[in-house]
Amino acid sequence: MSERTNPQTQPAKTGRSSWWRVLLIGLLLYALGIVILGLTGNPNLFPTVVLLGSFMVPATYVSFFYERRHLSRLTMPTTLLAFFYGGVLGVFSASLLEPVFVRSLNPLTAFVVGIIEEFVKVLGILVIARRRRHDSELDGLILGAAAGMGFAALESLGYAFTAFLGSGGNLTITVLITLVRGLFSPLGHGTWTAILAAVLFRESRAGHFRINLKVAGAYLTVVILHGLWDALPPVIAAVFANGVDVLVAQASIGAVGLFILWRRWREGRRLQVAAAAADPASQTEF
Repeated sequence: MSERTNPQTQPAKTGRSSWWRVLLIGLLLYALGIVILGLTGNPNLFPTVVLLGSFMVPATYVSFFYERRHLSRLTMPTTLLAFFYGGVLGVFSASLLEPVFVRSLNPLTAFVVGIIEEFVKVLGILVIARRRRHDSELDGLILGAAAGMGFAALESLGYAFTAFLGSGGNLTITVLITLVRGLFSPLGHGTWTAILAAVLFRESRAGHFRINLKVAGAYLTVVILHGLWDALPPVIAAVFANGVDVLVAQASIGAVGLFILWRRWREGRRLQVAAAAADPASQTEF
């Protein structure tokens, strides 16, 4: 007699290569936009090119984790809402709070920026989850990645625009800023918010978020990672005067974050399987 497979304990069927298509299409359109902008000099094309460069990697990152939602029935509209709310509410809130608490940028205030931004990025997730089931660590991880990357994309858009104005309209500098921030974005905001949201969802009980020591520990962890990310580059640049050392330092901090996130993903998947086996009806759409 053949063994029957419980459909509730099978991973969601997704195209595992879809995130590659998102990245490749984004790269092609971005490169095409740069070429056309360079040939025509049409300023109306500039926002489109910068928008593509700023959102290309964040969209790919979110696609990567959404495809690995395993048993989760988290929907794409909900994930997109996290991207939107996390980005817009996060950027708005940070713009209001940082001028109040951060008078000048230095290694110490870099951690204050981390405290603020790692808090405001979660606001969008709280808006989405307030009336929905939120006890799955993997759901929290995916929504956190989306919210963090929404924030990263809008922040990169702002940096690109500022660089363009500050350089007197230098397209090369603007493209360089966009590319560097895009390439490094998976090591920063998306990973940090995913770690915090994963733990926040995991510790949820009876439909309510709980702020316990584990959540506080996750928040402190991502604040430290964020603070080090912002604080180390100017210190290293001043001591060693070597851009390679700065890149190595940030890559190391990013690697630590990705390792923590990988552990949260593995744990979230294991807890998901256990929950589905104990109560198949628990796998509801988010």
